[in-house]
Amino acid sequence: CQVGDRCYDEKMYEAAKLLYNNVSNFGRLASTLVHLGEYQAAVDGARKANSTRTWKEVCFACVDGKEFRLAQMCGLHIVVHADELEELINYYQDRGYFEELITMLEAALGLERAHMGMFTELAILYSKFKPQKMREHLELFWSRVNIPKVLRAAEQAHLWAELVFLYDKYEEYDNAIITMMNHPTDAWKEGQFKDIITKVANVELYYKAIQFYLEFKPLLLNDLLIVLSPRLDHSRAVNFFSKDAMQYASESKDTELAEELLSWFLQENKKECFAACLFTCYDLLRPDVVLETAWRHNIMDFSMPYFIQVMREYLSKVGRRLMFISYAAPLLFQVDAVKEQVKV
Repeated sequence: CQVGDRCYDEKMYEAAKLLYNNVSNFGRLASTLVHLGEYQAAVDGARKANSTRTWKEVCFACVDGKEFRLAQMCGLHIVVHADELEELINYYQDRGYFEELITMLEAALGLERAHMGMFTELAILYSKFKPQKMREHLELFWSRVNIPKVLRAAEQAHLWAELVFLYDKYEEYDNAIITMMNHPTDAWKEGQFKDIITKVANVELYYKAIQFYLEFKPLLLNDLLIVLSPRLDHSRAVNFFSKDAMQYASESKDTELAEELLSWFLQENKKECFAACLFTCYDLLRPDVVLETAWRHNIMDFSMPYFIQVMREYLSKVGRRLMFISYAAPLLFQVDAVKEQVKV
């Protein structure tokens, strides 16, 4: 064996091959065979040696020789060792052999000794290079991946639907809802949204969800409210919708609609909403109508800021007119005098 080692060190590989074969030193034989380019024989030698170090040496040599089928045969004996997986993945990735790496990991999932690292790393590779395959992988194996690690990969790859799926499985319901609202085109699904919104910890997300539906899914709002109704602060919800109604009335430029909204607030005894609406719809409202409505319902105190503003604007307009008259009057007298002189 020592002679074989000397031949190996002197790069006399044919001689080393004969010597190692004679003494059944299959580890050193496999190393020698890869130098001779005899990859299939090297894999056979590695199988007989059955050591992780030998499998790695032959695998990496096969990768360098672009013998990927043989490299995969070796790699399947390496990936089952969690502490060896990273080095193997890096060897493939550093050389740009992503497709071959994915194929190997896919083949490895059915191994009896398959472990979490394999499922996790394959999910991350899918997120980078085959995003169309990631969702199916997660649906099948989500319980076998390191979810926080895969979450980061999905976020970096902007795979929003997959991110929501993982947040849901990881019971991070608040983040799932926020992601769906931030990326509705890719991530929002009606049934999924209604299921998850009932599990969130932050109740503020109920009201953000209502606003989201008002803006993006108004025809489905009633379905959402049915789900949320047992959990909402109803007075706050009414105020929430009141604000939206006021904004709508203001943008409509419809005086009749604005005044009807004022009346509705009084019917519902929403005096604060009445006062807020006076300013939101200020330009649309007729002061005499507001005055009569406030007097009839005995809420002049809630209306007084509005009337102060109306009076200020009125006096400002009157003041500007008086100022104009004070400047214009002397000129008018001069014009009249000139006319009289012309007549004479």
